[in-house]
Amino acid sequence: MRCLIGIIFLFSFTICTAQTKFTLSGYVFDFESGEALSGASVSVVEMPLTGVVCNSHGFYSLSLPEGDYHIKVKYIGYEIHEFQVKISRNFFQTLKLKSRPNILNEFEVSAAKAKYNMHNENEGFDHVQVKDIQNVPVLLGEKDVMKTLTLNAGVKSIGEGDGNIFVRGGNNSHNLVLLDGATVFNANHLLGFFSAFNSDAISDLSFYKGTAPVTYGGRLASVMDIKMNEGNNKKYHVGGGIGLISSRLTLEGPVVKERGSFLISGRRTYADALMNVLSNKNIGNNEFYFYDLNIKMNYQIDEKNRIFLSGYVGRDNLFIPDHIAVDWGNKTATLRWLHVANGKLLSNTSLVFSDFDYKVDIIVAPSIYSITSGINNLNMKQEFQYFHNENNTFTFGYNGICHFILPGQLDANANSFVNPMQIQHRYGLENAFFLNNNYRPGSEWNINYGLRISSFHLMGPGDFYSYQNGQVVDTASYASGKVVKTYLLAEPRLNVSYNFIQGQSLKLSYSRNSQFLHLVSNSTGSLPTDIWIISGKNVLPEISDQVSAGYYRNLKEDTYLFSAEIYYKWMQHQIDLKNGADIRANEHIEGELLSGDGRAYGLELMMKKEHGRLNGWIAYTLSRTELNIPGINNGKWYPARQDATHDLSIVGIYNLSDAWSLSGTWIYQTGNAVTFPSGKYEIDGEIRFLYDDRNAHRMPAYHRMDVGATWKFKKRRNYDSSLNFSIYNVYGRKNAFTIDFEKDPNDPSKTRTVMTYLFSIIPSVTYNFRF
Repeated sequence: MRCLIGIIFLFSFTICTAQTKFTLSGYVFDFESGEALSGASVSVVEMPLTGVVCNSHGFYSLSLPEGDYHIKVKYIGYEIHEFQVKISRNFFQTLKLKSRPNILNEFEVSAAKAKYNMHNENEGFDHVQVKDIQNVPVLLGEKDVMKTLTLNAGVKSIGEGDGNIFVRGGNNSHNLVLLDGATVFNANHLLGFFSAFNSDAISDLSFYKGTAPVTYGGRLASVMDIKMNEGNNKKYHVGGGIGLISSRLTLEGPVVKERGSFLISGRRTYADALMNVLSNKNIGNNEFYFYDLNIKMNYQIDEKNRIFLSGYVGRDNLFIPDHIAVDWGNKTATLRWLHVANGKLLSNTSLVFSDFDYKVDIIVAPSIYSITSGINNLNMKQEFQYFHNENNTFTFGYNGICHFILPGQLDANANSFVNPMQIQHRYGLENAFFLNNNYRPGSEWNINYGLRISSFHLMGPGDFYSYQNGQVVDTASYASGKVVKTYLLAEPRLNVSYNFIQGQSLKLSYSRNSQFLHLVSNSTGSLPTDIWIISGKNVLPEISDQVSAGYYRNLKEDTYLFSAEIYYKWMQHQIDLKNGADIRANEHIEGELLSGDGRAYGLELMMKKEHGRLNGWIAYTLSRTELNIPGINNGKWYPARQDATHDLSIVGIYNLSDAWSLSGTWIYQTGNAVTFPSGKYEIDGEIRFLYDDRNAHRMPAYHRMDVGATWKFKKRRNYDSSLNFSIYNVYGRKNAFTIDFEKDPNDPSKTRTVMTYLFSIIPSVTYNFRF
């Protein structure tokens, strides 16, 4: 409460010191497509220290005394737009910038990016645009913002066949992944080799691994806020790509010319053919494919009111005859109303639906049984931005989420050896109020501070259990709408940036985050069959406190960008499974859990070259992530599964000519923590393995090189096309997917180690087009 009062006092002080001024506000759009230009700068020539950067919706607001002004608008890759304006009242002006693809000065563009990274107040922040990653080689020639993100410092993907992303020591469930404001609970396709996001439908990604703004909550490690393209509101376009494994198609155009637009983008793999190159030929004829569909529409009611409707459907299918069938996927829908209340106040109202579910069919003839699980939520968010002046922007609002969880359902046929089971649904209500101020006391300083108050209510109906040593000791029944358990938590956030020398800056941050949803897993890969559970009587909310600092320097006239960041994170109420725990269709899964503390700390180094024929980056992370959970390893600290000490990524892109570009990546990572048997014993002629300390061993080191080449064909009228060639794992490294232990068939008294790997060398060709 004292923290809240202090923040309100600071807000009040900054408001009271303001002078009466008039407001120049509006939007900045792309002239050709009508897309909002987030990050465009609007400055006043007569007042060199007066200027603002457009927010994520392309909105700007300037407070100016009465007078005549020369306004200049800049955005990377666009012509500078200038106009004169006489300010004697509040004035709303929508601006449209023209791109300059033929006269683009690469140095100016890169320098602008460098200065943006330098002056942004957030430590651990990155802004990834899809157009900037088109030449980075990835599996099967697909541009992928999520995969590119794992090539940055502080972001890891552990091993082969694991698409989970681990950020600064957090596990995969600690990442908040948003698509147009909707939570995506499983952001992977094809066991993690593709992300859930078709880059043809994506505009950009805002990534926070340090201190995220207070408008975000519910996760401990990071925020990945992905924005879909809005579609062209002037002309119809068709684009897509045809590859060896997958194809995609995108359509966009105006609904009402210059007032509204639509975008439809679909992608489908025929990945069953890929099974023929797998190491295990026994599964070469199985079905394995995915598809996804993105849809977005927007309409400008008038200059101060816009509505947006977007949706996503993605599905994976895996079928191995007479053995197993797995079907999983996401669905999201977002309805947003953007309203300019006046030149200083912007209202953003969102209604959001998110859903994830999976079904696993186990076939052991004549028995067939199925396990089903899922999670969905309904989300209402009201956010206001108040642009007091160019040095003070206030953000405040409310976020309410209703969670519905099906922990597991077991269905079986008449011949099955298991009995059907329906596990009770769980319901939760999450609320948050947030208040934030972005304050610039001078040209060198930028201070962003705020507070998020989060509450969570576990709701009936249902039977709720209390456990002691994993056994049920009490049961309480609650009717629908009754509150079972309530938590209230305060989450302060602070970012401070200081540009102390030309081309150098220092950033400090602190954040507290809480999480009320928990992912329980006993797998070692990115299988979709993990279980989401909810905080309640036995499972406490997870809490993290992180302090971090970063030093940033631009070298040789902004040609090179260097950053060094350090962090330390304390984590409370981390959960892990008991030895031998069973989480599938288990009514008493909470009794299988243990809880304790966690800690993560590390150093992140990155050197990036932004322009020239040769560009790219080198990213290195030195880190540790450890848990201390009573009941595991005798209460000693032990490595978390995602702990990998060293992580190195090298990315290079060489523009050979206007038509050809070459690229390559090399990744090295020390093996992550894993539990291997330390001995064996025999019972009734059966060999059993003995396990002692958890995560006391390491997988083999992982490394891989990918190369690619893109041939851009000469543009003909309105038709653009290119051919992409790529080779995944060019030197054929056999990286371990699993390591198993079994009796040596030649000598039963001995045990042999069997390594399974998924892919060796994979070449691909993709033809991309747009007209």
